[in-house]
Amino acid sequence: MARSVKKGPFVDQKLQKKIDELNRSRDKKVIRTWARRSVIPPSFVGHTIAIHNGNKFIPIYITENMVGHKLGEFALTRTFRSHAASGKATKVK
Repeated sequence: MARSVKKGPFVDQKLQKKIDELNRSRDKKVIRTWARRSVIPPSFVGHTIAIHNGNKFIPIYITENMVGHKLGEFALTRTFRSHAASGKATKVK
């Protein structure tokens, strides 16, 4: 179920405050965050945010195409190790 239009998109207040401070000082530091559920607003564009994936922080550079998506979409939590290699299958003679 989507969030109501009246409330607007969810952005973590601590993260928004850090981005606003960087915008005022025109600084380009990497911000570490655990707020994967936050929606990316236009004010985040041009910053690098290190998003926690449960194991480590993945640095993501925010572009205009990412606005409206959630931060967690860009830091995957699972790694696919692949299925059995095709060369290992035994051949029937």
